Amino acid sequence: MQKYDVLIIGSGFAGSVMAERFANANKKVLILEKRDHIAGNMFDYLDEKKVLVHQYGPHIFHTNRKEVVDYLSNFTDWYFYEHKVIGYVEGKMVPIPFNLRSIELCFDEAKATRLKETLIATYGMEKKVTILELRKSTNPDIIELADYIYEHVFKYYTMKQWGLSVEEIDPAVTNRVPVFVSYDDRYFQEPYQFMPKLGYTKLFEKMLNHPNIKVELKVEAKDRVTLDFESNTISLDGKIFKGPVIFTGAIDQLLEYKFGRLPYRSEEFELKSMEGTYQATGTVNYPTPADQHAYTRITEYKHLMEHQPKGTTIAIEYPLPYKEGATQGNIPYYPIFTPENQALYEKYVEASKAIPNLRLLGRLAEYKYYNMDAIIYRALQQFEKINGQR
Repeated sequence: MQKYDVLIIGSGFAGSVMAERFANANKKVLILEKRDHIAGNMFDYLDEKKVLVHQYGPHIFHTNRKEVVDYLSNFTDWYFYEHKVIGYVEGKMVPIPFNLRSIELCFDEAKATRLKETLIATYGMEKKVTILELRKSTNPDIIELADYIYEHVFKYYTMKQWGLSVEEIDPAVTNRVPVFVSYDDRYFQEPYQFMPKLGYTKLFEKMLNHPNIKVELKVEAKDRVTLDFESNTISLDGKIFKGPVIFTGAIDQLLEYKFGRLPYRSEEFELKSMEGTYQATGTVNYPTPADQHAYTRITEYKHLMEHQPKGTTIAIEYPLPYKEGATQGNIPYYPIFTPENQALYEKYVEASKAIPNLRLLGRLAEYKYYNMDAIIYRALQQFEKINGQR
C-alpha cells in the first residue's frame, strides 16, 4: 500500500500550492526538493544587517486577482508596498517605464512640453503606448521619442539580459516596450500590491505546515523517481507510484535530455552590505552598454521592507547563459523563447504524456515565464482539475 497519495517535485509556489491543496483534501503528500530550503526562488532570509534578502533576486507581489490575494492571506499578513524603478539614462535617474516625468528629465523644457502635449492629445492620459504604436505616428517628435526610448532604455538592457546582438533581438519584443502617458511612476498599476509581512519563506513555512505534508530536502528527483516508458509508469524508490505526480522542475532533465537541452538564461547576484542607504529606490536599472555597466540592475532590499534597518544590502544583477553544474549561471531563470525552442519543448511534452499520472506545472516544467500571481492561480486551477478527476 502506498504511503503517499501525491508526489510533488519542487517546493516553489507551483509545488507548494498543490501540496497545501491536496493536504487539505485529506491526501498524504510527499515533496522532494533538491535544494536545502523550501520556497524555490522565492526564498528569503535576514542577513547580518537585518535586511531581508531575496536570495534569487527581488520578488514583488502584484496582481489583479483577488482570489490569489485571498488564498495567500491564509498564510501571511501583508504590508502595503508599491514598487518603483528608476533607470540610469544619459547620466540621469529617470522613472521606468518611461513616462511624462521621464520626458521632462531627458529633454529640454520646450521639447518636453511639446512631446507631453502631443502624447496626451494623441493617446490620452493614463494610457500605455508601445513603441510600435509610437512608430506608426506621422508626427516626427513622437517617432524621435520612440527611437530615443529604444536606444536608451531598451536596446542595451535587452542585449545584456539575453546575450543577443541588436540584430538578433526579436522586433516583437521591442515593439511591446511601453511609454506610460502618466505621472504615475509606479512600476506596476495592479490594484493589489503588497509584500508578506514576515517574508516569503515564512509564508511557505505556514503553507506547508500540515500533518499531511512531508518535505524532504536535498533530494535529487532522479535518485528517487524513475520513468518507465515501456510500462508507462512512474516509480518512487523502486515502487510504482499510482497517484498524481506533480513535476515542477526542468522537463528536459526529467527525460534525461533525450531530445537535447532546452536553453535558459541565468543570473548571478553579487551581494554587498554596508551602512546607510545606497540608492533612492528599490531597483535601479542600467540600460547602458555592457562596457559601461556589465550588470542590468541593482536592488537595495531595505527599500522593500516595512521597517527599514540602519544598514543595507544591495544585489548587483549580472545576466549569464545557463550552464548546469557551472560555478556561476547554474540556475535556469528564464526560458529563451524561439520557435525552435518551443518545438523542442513540445517534443518533451508529447513524450511525457505517455505516463498518465505525470503532470507538468511551473516555469521550468512548462518552459514558460510566470509572474508570481499567475503560477499561484494556475496551481489552484490545476488542483481543481486533477482532484476532480479522481
